[in-house]
Amino acid sequence: MALVTYEQTRPWAGAIAQAVQSRMMPPWFADPRYGHFSDDPSLTPLEIRTILSWAEGDVPAGDPQDGPRARLWTGGWNIPQPDVVLQMPKAVPIPAHGDIEYTYEIVSTHFTQGQWVQMAEVRPSSPQFVHHAVVYIRPPDSKWLRSAPLGTPFTASSLSNPEDRQDAHGTTSDLMLVYAPGSSPDHWPDGMAKFVPAGSDLVFQMHYTANGQVGSDQTSIGLIFAKQTPRQRVLTLQLNDHAFVIPPNTDDFRVEVEGTLPNDATLLSFFPHMHLRGKRFEYDIVHPDETVETLLRVNYHFHWQLSYRLAEPRFLKAGTRLRAVAWYDNSRNNPHNPDPDATVRWGDQTYDEMMVGFFDVAVPADVDKDRFFVRH
Repeated sequence: MALVTYEQTRPWAGAIAQAVQSRMMPPWFADPRYGHFSDDPSLTPLEIRTILSWAEGDVPAGDPQDGPRARLWTGGWNIPQPDVVLQMPKAVPIPAHGDIEYTYEIVSTHFTQGQWVQMAEVRPSSPQFVHHAVVYIRPPDSKWLRSAPLGTPFTASSLSNPEDRQDAHGTTSDLMLVYAPGSSPDHWPDGMAKFVPAGSDLVFQMHYTANGQVGSDQTSIGLIFAKQTPRQRVLTLQLNDHAFVIPPNTDDFRVEVEGTLPNDATLLSFFPHMHLRGKRFEYDIVHPDETVETLLRVNYHFHWQLSYRLAEPRFLKAGTRLRAVAWYDNSRNNPHNPDPDATVRWGDQTYDEMMVGFFDVAVPADVDKDRFFVRH
C-alpha cells in the first residue's frame, strides 16, 4: 500500500500503530543493549507514543501547510549516478516452479587501471526472483573459475571441469557487495574504499527462487569511484560454519564459530545471513580472560536482511578473537519453518540453512585480502 498522502494512510492507521508499537516498523532487529549503529532507523518512545495517540484519537488530519514538501522519489539508482554500470551480458531465464541452482555470470570490467570504489549498488532487473546476490572481485591472476564461460550464465553442474564445479561453491576472492531483501548500497566514508585491480572480472553469484511466474533477470551493479586514493582499503570477511546438523523439532539450536584476526584492522559493519529457521545471530569479542563482549545481537528476520554499521568504527589488534553465534528454530513454533521434521544441514536453497557472519574491516590501502591473512 502507498503511505504518501493522508488519504492513502488513514485507512491503515490501526495497522501502522500495531507495527510501530511492536517495533516491526521501521525494520530494525538489533538488540538495543549491544552496540550503536549509524543506520539505525528505530523510532524513539516519544515518536511511537505520538503515532499511537494519533491512531487512537480518530486519526486527525494535520494542516497541509505544515506538511513536508512532496518527496521526489528516485527513478533509478539509490546512489548518485554511477561512474560505471556493469550488467550481466545475458538475461537468466527463470522457471515458474522448482528449485533453481545458483547461477553465475562473469563480467569483464575492462579496467585498464585499478579503481577505488567508494559506493556500489546491485540492481536486479527482476527483484521478485532474487533471493540474494553476491558480487565477487576476481583479479587477473586468480585461478578461480578460469575454465568457466565469460558473459553467459552457468551453474556449477553445467561446468565440465571438476575443479571448477567444486570451486563454484566457495572462493577466497574478495566481495564487492552482498545484496538481499532489505539490504542497502555500500557507501564507504571518505578515505575508505574497495579496490578493483586492473583487468579484473566481477563474478555475479545469483540465487533465484521461483514464484509461480515465468520470467528473466539481468542484474547490474553501479560503481562510484573515490575522488582520490584512500588511506584504507575495505575488505569483506566472514565467519561461517558449513558442518552443522540441526536435529528435527529443535528450538534454540546453537552454532558458533570463531577466529583470530591475523593483522590489525578497523571493524566497520556486520551482515548476518541465515535462512528460514534463523532465530538470532550474534557477533562477539572473546577477550584473553575468556570474558565475552557482545558487539551485535540480531533477532533475525529472513525477509529483512539488513546491514548493521557501527556508529563508531572499532580498531582491533591482530590476534583479537572474533566469534559468531547463530541460533535456529527448527520447531513447529516457527511459522516460517519449511519442515520441522527434517534434519537440516548447510545448503543453497531456502529449505536448507546457512550460517554466515559477514563483516567489513578497513586495513591499510596497500594490503589486499591475501596479504591481510599472512600472520606474523
